[in-house]
Amino acid sequence: MSVLQICAVAALYYASGRLGLLQELVRGQVTPLWPPTGIAVAGLLLIGLRVWPGIALGAFLINISLGPSLPAVLVITAGNTLAPLCSYALLRRAGFHTDVDRFRDALALVFLGGLTGMLLSATVGSVTLHLAHALPTNGFWSTWWVWWTGDTMGVLVVAPVLLVLHSAHWPKHAPAIRWEEGAVLVTAALGVGFLQNAPVPLVFLAFPLVTWAAFRFQLSGAAPCALAASTGAILAATRRAGSFAGHTVLTDMIALQAFNGAAAMTALLLSAAITERNQTQAKIEETCRRLAEMTARITPDTGGLSTPPVDRGNEEDGGPTRPS
Repeated sequence: MSVLQICAVAALYYASGRLGLLQELVRGQVTPLWPPTGIAVAGLLLIGLRVWPGIALGAFLINISLGPSLPAVLVITAGNTLAPLCSYALLRRAGFHTDVDRFRDALALVFLGGLTGMLLSATVGSVTLHLAHALPTNGFWSTWWVWWTGDTMGVLVVAPVLLVLHSAHWPKHAPAIRWEEGAVLVTAALGVGFLQNAPVPLVFLAFPLVTWAAFRFQLSGAAPCALAASTGAILAATRRAGSFAGHTVLTDMIALQAFNGAAAMTALLLSAAITERNQTQAKIEETCRRLAEMTARITPDTGGLSTPPVDRGNEEDGGPTRPS
């Protein structure tokens, strides 16, 4: 089973890497969204440390066709392997829940798993290419920036979808209105992805969609919507269409990474906050129900209305008695 899991992670890493390289903004640089990092982090969180050879194998197979030399490929592969391991260690240290059912889990995935952990792969890769003279003059920081943001976006956009798929189950008692709302949400996600490639800049339409999905379906709806929005934005950026038309490559790169980051963080943080609120509300309702049951058990059953107490003061004074 471990061998099969390692092979599956390696295959997914390689396939998603080849797919990601089809959408690179700058020839010779990494793609603005690197899905293998999301697959690597999700694999470590869901399966465990035993799948790290699959990450290393997939990274090596990807880099062997891109690297300038075999030693450089080995060093870059080591960086690509150590970065998800670093993210995994930081998330485990923070007590991360794979259900992302707390606001702190969303913050940990953003700042520890994405922004912090991926510093290692970007730094090792950029320094290696610089020392191998494989970068253009004054191209170190631009390469480092694209590498880091691409790896980070892979964690923030792809990993949540895999975590949702792992814990997904068929809703048995969902009302018909929920199925209809889900169908409308899927249709709207496809429509927004199409509109992002339209001549009119309509990339901002993704944010109401992600917000709606987070409020109504939490992470199970918000994560796929964020992935669909990011995919549509990347396709628009590579085609220089919509909001990315008429700008320089650097401007498009910054705008694309800002959009992807904003969409991913909106989906993660908002869905986690809504989930945590729903859990707190459910606990309050359960506590109230138990208190009501306890009150019903300790209250004596009189079988009818209780007799009001009698004021004995007037009786002692010789006067008539009256209810108090």
